[in-house]
Amino acid sequence: MDSLELKYGCNPNQSPSRIFIEGGALPIEVLNGRPGYINFLDALNSWQLVRELRAATKIPCAASFKHVSPAGAALGLPLSETDKRVYFVDSGAPLSPIACAYIRARGADRLCSYGDWAALSDECDEETALYLKNEVSDGIIAPGYSAKALEILKTKKNGNYSIIKIDQDYIPPKTELKDVFGITFQQERNNLEINKSLLENIVTQNKNLPESAKNDMITALITLKYTQSNSVCFVLGGQTVGVGAGQQSRIHCTRLAGSKSDTFSLRRHPKVLDLPFLDNLRRPERDNAIDIYISDECEDLLQNGQWQRIFKTLPTALLAAEKRDWLSVQTGATVGSDAFFPFGDNVERARKSGALFIVQPGGSIRDDNVIETADKHGMTMCFTGLRLFHH
Repeated sequence: MDSLELKYGCNPNQSPSRIFIEGGALPIEVLNGRPGYINFLDALNSWQLVRELRAATKIPCAASFKHVSPAGAALGLPLSETDKRVYFVDSGAPLSPIACAYIRARGADRLCSYGDWAALSDECDEETALYLKNEVSDGIIAPGYSAKALEILKTKKNGNYSIIKIDQDYIPPKTELKDVFGITFQQERNNLEINKSLLENIVTQNKNLPESAKNDMITALITLKYTQSNSVCFVLGGQTVGVGAGQQSRIHCTRLAGSKSDTFSLRRHPKVLDLPFLDNLRRPERDNAIDIYISDECEDLLQNGQWQRIFKTLPTALLAAEKRDWLSVQTGATVGSDAFFPFGDNVERARKSGALFIVQPGGSIRDDNVIETADKHGMTMCFTGLRLFHH
């Protein structure tokens, strides 16, 4: 048995704690820091996500995890100049595909990615490490690290940043066990391969499904596979832009994911891009301020005595009408669901946040109503027949 003792379990009162493997060696190596129980849950779930997404798309990818669900996941596609402004990237900074992947994954929901666990499908290079160096993060998992990247990352958190290297050739057993209340559960691991063959059953009148939307559907499905259920995911341009996780009601998943997608879009509004932040303001403080500025609590940020702590000059509020106008022209998103939409209201809510494409298992007794709603708005919807619950 290969075993690694941990500081404690989910909470400090839950010790002793360890991870171990029977009849073999652990496929991970801790290169720095002391990862905890939740860190390893994030690390192993996020690694599975990026490994599968890399295999399905052939593109380097990354994920940003918090509390065993992705705050963001993305393919390593180039960043636009607007992306660089939104994600605090220097305009002239060199960016490798894997660096772009992590920056986009982190940027999917910068508020929720605060203190994240990072996962990379490919070796962590210097460009990725330099960006991660300036973000608040608990740790990282990757199949390897360049010497320079490792040197940079070891300086984080006063030298205590958790760095895990995983054997990318490791294949887990076909069955998995889980203990709850002293009772052991056993099931076959969810090894079903997610690929574009799942997207052939287009059930709407609109059959248009460009290659970019197929990539977004694959990104959504693999993200959902490792998101706490119930879950709904918005994807745009190979990047999650809103993840609604762990909700008991499907419509609440869709509303949560849709509201996060709206926030993602509003961060690109000219008024947000031009906010006059103080020069020494840290990235997390900027992210928090932007979140409040976009929200209905904007006046809390702009009141006298408060704005002076954040801005050089008092910005004007982003009015509700301005937000509506901006969001009304945002379109092209893909929405994925880990189980069927039971009512057409999910489609209506998805459309309000710019969804044109939907991928879901199908199988509801009201599928006809869901399809009819999608047809009403000219959307393209695929039924996969594949449920992706994750607990």
